[in-house]
Amino acid sequence: MRRLSPLLRQPLLPRTPPSGARLAGWPSIRAQWLSSTSSRPCSCSDPQPDRPQAQSSTPADYRALGASQDLFTTSVYSPGSPLFLPNGTHIVNKLITFLRTQYLQYGFREVLTPTIYKRPLWEVSGHWQNYKDDMYEVRGRGASGDTEGEMGEDESYGLKPMNCPGHCLLFKSQTHSYRELPIRYADFSPLHRNEVSGSLSGLTRVRRFHQDDGHIFCRPQQIKGEIASALGFVDLVMSTFGLGPYRLVLSTRPEKDFIGSLELWNSAETQLREALDNTGREWAMNEGDGAFYGPKIDIQLQDQAGKYHQLSTIQLDMNLPQRFGLEYQVAEGEEDYNPETPGKATPVMIHRANFGSLERFLALLIEQYAGRWPFWLSPRQGIVLTVNQDEAVVQQAHEAAAKISGFRALQPGQTEAAPQPLSSVDSTFLIDVDTSSQSLSKKIQRAKQMKYNLIFILGPKDVAASRITVDITGQLQSQPERNVPKLQELLTQRLGDQALKNPRAVPLPVDDVHDLLVQLERRFV
Repeated sequence: MRRLSPLLRQPLLPRTPPSGARLAGWPSIRAQWLSSTSSRPCSCSDPQPDRPQAQSSTPADYRALGASQDLFTTSVYSPGSPLFLPNGTHIVNKLITFLRTQYLQYGFREVLTPTIYKRPLWEVSGHWQNYKDDMYEVRGRGASGDTEGEMGEDESYGLKPMNCPGHCLLFKSQTHSYRELPIRYADFSPLHRNEVSGSLSGLTRVRRFHQDDGHIFCRPQQIKGEIASALGFVDLVMSTFGLGPYRLVLSTRPEKDFIGSLELWNSAETQLREALDNTGREWAMNEGDGAFYGPKIDIQLQDQAGKYHQLSTIQLDMNLPQRFGLEYQVAEGEEDYNPETPGKATPVMIHRANFGSLERFLALLIEQYAGRWPFWLSPRQGIVLTVNQDEAVVQQAHEAAAKISGFRALQPGQTEAAPQPLSSVDSTFLIDVDTSSQSLSKKIQRAKQMKYNLIFILGPKDVAASRITVDITGQLQSQPERNVPKLQELLTQRLGDQALKNPRAVPLPVDDVHDLLVQLERRFV
């Protein structure tokens, strides 16, 4: 365990989006999250030479916090591809698990798709013609002139920069009735984009990354309902992670070089407007700035300086379904029945993501929480500290850690029977143990510097009483700040009023602690 310096944290400044329906007077939109403060350039932003450097104390950027909390590192052997340490991997897995659970409610089915496809696929999708310079091209066996091997091996392949062509292949692989739509696919596969080396930066501009990628195939008349659902999903994510304020921007049909009929464009834009109106949030119009293949809604998050930056996009796509010849069966008399293609219709495709890039979203959270992770995400949820090194105390410390964490880890040289399998629905927690000879005060100081949410203290009196003393001050300081009332209510219900009066020393029966942690996790605090 390393000793780390305490880190400052700074709350988000509340700001209200300006009224009006145009984007012209708003701060410039960036394609990535910029977590700047009013007194320093953001750690993830482009250089800003016009702004003087302030000498005042400011929160550490996500790279410093990531290093101090052992979250991730980088290597010259794979530029733009962060390597996640166990603590960082724990958080990434928690983020993915959170979304997987929500997908059940929003009707998404997770799929697995290849990382590499032959060049002809990218020609069908249009990526080879328009995106080739940003893709990694890979040559198959035989590219050096060797004629041995199977036919077709000496071909050009591309690492996928996005999941949509693969999802089109999945949709096309089966026959679909209009009664089955919408069909929603979700994918966490790694993506690769050949970014210019000079633009690479930590977690925010990378070459290998993961998206919480989702694609919806629906009927034209279902667009409004799907967009409303997607916007509701965005709001659920924002509120759970304590992010915001955020705003919504609708980009509409460009004046020329668009595909699809005016009738379909007008219908789609009308449904998007109605879905936005129904959110009750202010939104803006960015006329003519939509992609050539469909209108879109940008979700822009406000940073600590009051500026808005791109987080994710909900994009309608009328191009890829046509390129891949996607279709579904439709009965005569239905609204989307077309006499020119009797019995068949082309679906509308909706691209959507909540986190966008998981790596960039993690950078956002690192700075937003300033190392004070909510318990359910924290890589340092709790630690058991012993008052002394008495054998009974040390043994009970390991027993307590096993009960609190929900599992008993195998120890080196252990010869007992192998443990029984844990179920994926069993609640388990990361609880460390410090039985070193240092004084208790130094152990507590180090645990606080490492920002453990809960510090459990065990001495001879605790062993005799089958209890443990808990310091909950770290959890009370965790982010987001709006979680504090929920946390205080839970602690009062479970521990009584005295817990908040003396949060540094709350006595608890050891057998009751695990259930308390389960409640913390279920309430996302």
